[in-house]
Parts: sequence; C-alpha cells; structure tokens
Amino acid sequence: MSAPEFRPEPVRQPDDWSPTSWQSRTALQQPGYRDQAALEAAKAELATLPPLVTSWEIFELKRQLAEAQEGKRFLLQGGDCAESFADCESGLISNRLKVLLQMSVVLVHGLRLPVVRVGRFAGQYAKPRSADTETRDGVTLPCYRGDLVNAPSFTAEAREPDPRRMIKGHARSALTMNFVRALIEGGFADLHHPEYWDLDWMRHSPRAADYQYMISAIGDGVRFMETLSGTSIHNLNRVDFFTSHEALLLPYEECLTRQVPRQWGWFNLSTHFPWIGLRTAAIDGAHVEYMRGLRNPIAVKVGPSVTPDQLIELIDRLDPDNEPGRLTLIHRMGRANIEKGLPPLLEVVKREGRRVLWVADPMHGNTESTNAGVKTRRFENILGELELGFDLHAAAGTRLGGVHLELTGENVTECLGGARDLTETDLARAYRSTVDPRLNYEQSLELAMLIVRKRGVLPAAL
Repeated sequence: MSAPEFRPEPVRQPDDWSPTSWQSRTALQQPGYRDQAALEAAKAELATLPPLVTSWEIFELKRQLAEAQEGKRFLLQGGDCAESFADCESGLISNRLKVLLQMSVVLVHGLRLPVVRVGRFAGQYAKPRSADTETRDGVTLPCYRGDLVNAPSFTAEAREPDPRRMIKGHARSALTMNFVRALIEGGFADLHHPEYWDLDWMRHSPRAADYQYMISAIGDGVRFMETLSGTSIHNLNRVDFFTSHEALLLPYEECLTRQVPRQWGWFNLSTHFPWIGLRTAAIDGAHVEYMRGLRNPIAVKVGPSVTPDQLIELIDRLDPDNEPGRLTLIHRMGRANIEKGLPPLLEVVKREGRRVLWVADPMHGNTESTNAGVKTRRFENILGELELGFDLHAAAGTRLGGVHLELTGENVTECLGGARDLTETDLARAYRSTVDPRLNYEQSLELAMLIVRKRGVLPAAL
C-alpha cells in the first residue's frame, strides 16, 4: 500500500451522531450517581469551562500517527495506571515527563525513527473495575473507580460517587497540562542538556553504562552537525508532547466534546488521544458509539477473546473511511496468549487493507496476584510479550509501531524482576499504586533499552 497523503479533513462526519447519542446505548463501567440534579448541575458547569487541548494539536498528532502507520515514526505512550488528584504536584509531573523523555531518547537512538511522545496523564482519573462493589470484613461499598468518580478510602462517604469530582478533575488536568507545556517550551526537553532529565538512577543502575553510551553518542552527533553547519540546531531544544486517557466516564467526555471555529465536526477537547478499554469495546455499546463521531485520533484495546470478524466490524464502526492516522489498535494479550490470539487479527486486518497503527500493551494481560493478594506483574512476562509482538508482526508482514505502558517516574516497587530482580518481599517497600502495578523509572528505561537491543542496534554488552 502506498503512503497516503495526510488530510486533516475527515472523509465524512456521521449524520446520525451527536455528543449525546451514546445515551441511547448500554453504557458499561459508569458510576451510579444518586443525585441526578447534582450530576446535571456539574455537567452544566463543566460544559462552560475552557477546553484542555486545541484542534490544531489534535490534527498534528493525527498527522504523526499517520506517519507511524507507514513506519516513519514510533509511538511511545506511557504514564500512570490511574492518576490521583494528590499527585498533581510539580515533582511528580516532571519525573513522569523525565522518564518518557529518557525512554524516547533511547528509542530514537536505537530505532533511528522519530518518536511520537504521548503521556498517559492529565486526565487518566477514571478506571474500569471488575466488580461494582467491594466487600471488606462484611462491609460492602461501591468500588473505587478513580478520583474522577470517588475516593479510594474504604468508607461510605469516600466511595459515594460525587459528580463535583469531574470539575476537580478538569482543573487538575489543566494544571498538569499547563506545567508540562511550560517545561517543554522552556527547554526542558533540550537534547543539548539531557542531564536535566536525571532521575538519579544512573549512579547505581545496572543499565547505567548503556544509557550513558547513548547520551554520549547523541551529544557527539549534535555537536558534529552543529560544527558542520556553523550554527546551533535550534529545533533540538523542544519536542511535541501529547496527552491521552481512557474515555471511560462518558458524562465527563460529553461535556468536553465541542465544535471549534473554522472547523466542522466534533472534537474531544479533554485530550488529544482518547482510547476505549477492553471492558467497554462492545460494538453496539455506548463507548464505541461516542468515539465513532470524534475527529480526534482514537485507539481501542484488543484482547485475546476478540475474533477476526469482531475486529473488522469494530474497525468498520470506528473508521469506515480508512482515514490516515485515525485508528490505533492496542493489543494486550498476555504472554501466555499472544502467540495464539494475535496472528489471526494481524492476518485479517492486512487482508482487508485496513490502515491502522498496531501498538503493544504488554502490561494488562500479565497482571497476577501474589499469595498475599497483592497485584503485580513480572518484568520477564512484560518483556516476553513485547518481544513476541515484534516477532509475530514480522512473521505476518505487518508492523508493530508503538508501545503502551503503565509506568511512573518514581522509585516504586510494584512489578517483579528487572535488572534489580525485585522479589515479592520488595513489593511492600514502595508499593503506592491504588489500582494497577506500574513499571518504575529504572524498569521503564530497561525495557526501552531491551527493545532497541532486540532490533540489533545496541551492543550486546558495553
């Protein structure tokens, strides 16, 4: 298939769609708000608040994703499993940005491709759950669905869904985006000064030599080009950075869905890149109905139970015109299931000529619990699924064009293994997630290095 010319205008806008049409469908994973008047009041206020992103930023991301579909870029999408309002703090935000910048430098150097940087933050405040309620010591309360809905403390007051939290979530998202934009515009991402991104791990990490090798090589390359040109390469002092979150809480997403001047159609202006999770990807469900009418690039998680026919029907619903940059498919199969589950999906999408960006989420299919009931993930399974993903795409003649990771810039101990070989005993030392286990900053960089080593760029040993 030849590379398409990117067009910011969609082929067509669905005539039978509106930001509220999802309300006629079954909406899963939604909280039960008791006070409907309070919900409507919160929605009315939210609908008047400024948008969080712009349409031209959305179009730029769609252009870059269209290039990733053609193998000209690689997507790095990462961040917290579920943000908390309390974590809207400058140090935590800058550390998240640092680890993504460090990972992107590793990937740019190793893959020889520009990286599309997408943060899984500034809006990742809602989470799907496996049950509506939770029982402890004979007491049953609503489950914690993320700070956009309720609070994690196990009390009746904390677990009561509160629509005013949507207003607070909008404010926290705006604060996070504003700080990230200020850092980027201020030169925080300057390749002349990668030491700005130091998370202190280089002094003691088993992978320190690898990282320093790449930083030195990049620095030498920048200085060489500047010596040849006789001037500074100014466009190395900043990067494009986009945000994403699961579009789970539909009343919130509806209120941030707007029309803009000099463009037609509807944009979700709460984020650049919304996605549909595995639990809400029913073809006739409310979330698919909501997402099909947006002009944003969108993504959908694909698990091992999805059949080829179901996937093609889902693609037809979300991207009927095969629009460049429109649709990303994030496969999250699990290390034990990917060899059986992924190839039929790759085959049917290739055979039908659908233009999608394939991305691997090696986190969610590999969640397990210890004997003590602590949720964790094994680094070896995360890496194993990712390596198999690259191999299976190569065998199918398709392309794995990105990764989607739950990670943090903090020194947490939530996933087992890695270069420091974290054990179950280590989990108690710094387990801070309220929902799912995340890679810490060292494991995140290690994963990026192992990706590029698998592609044959990094030396086997330094």
